[in-house]
Amino acid sequence: MNHDHFQHLLVRRGHDVLFATLNHPETRNALAPGMVAELAQVVGWAESDAAVRALVLRGAQGFFCAGGDVGSFQARCEAQAGAQDPVAARNREFGHFMQRLSALPVPVIAAVEGAAIGGGMGLACACDLVLATADAKFALSETSLGLIPAQIAPFVVARLGLRTAQRLGLFGERVSGPTAVALGLVDELASRQRHARCAAGAVAHAPVRLRTGRQPRAQAPAASLRPGRPRRAARRRGPPVCRLHAQRRRPRHCGAARKAPRRLALQL
Repeated sequence: MNHDHFQHLLVRRGHDVLFATLNHPETRNALAPGMVAELAQVVGWAESDAAVRALVLRGAQGFFCAGGDVGSFQARCEAQAGAQDPVAARNREFGHFMQRLSALPVPVIAAVEGAAIGGGMGLACACDLVLATADAKFALSETSLGLIPAQIAPFVVARLGLRTAQRLGLFGERVSGPTAVALGLVDELASRQRHARCAAGAVAHAPVRLRTGRQPRAQAPAASLRPGRPRRAARRRGPPVCRLHAQRRRPRHCGAARKAPRRLALQL
């Protein structure tokens, strides 16, 4: 593939790693239709080239991605008034791209610095490994515009779990790099200089071929999105003495023998 024909991306190949840099600083690397179309081409390249072992996504000029391009969104609506709903068509295209990215049979690494807002945060959530600088910012800002993060919601939920995704989506809370690590959104904090080294290290420890036709991460079973549920269920299925204590039943004994079950529980 010719690297020079991209207008919204800077694409280079470093040995067996493909690097794609979102490069439209005027809109803080917003996901305009042209940007999404070129990202889809890069994903197709990684799908078809067996020598590619990883894909690294990053943003130019100190920004990762500011989400959807609201300016182009309004222009499309005005230009196509009366035609087939342009918003629905673009949503389908972006959703299809996100599924392909999530199902890519090689590791996808997001190297985040600056802001990853709205669709930019969703783009990071669709990746396998998220590296970020300490001053990076993440937010689901759609609700402040009267929108919902519909296309990216499955990927955000798959990475963060339902409750955390709901909180960030409903309130538009901005979180820093360290907080994102605590939430499980970011895997590791690293300076910009270390991003490439960390990505190379992750690829070096990966198998030579990962092309197993995996399913998109957003299609994970619902039970895996709520990690607290299985743990609570496991506690309820404890041994008989534990169930007796959990239900707060008094043993059917009298006198000094009443304390025997308690001593047994402590010994266990």
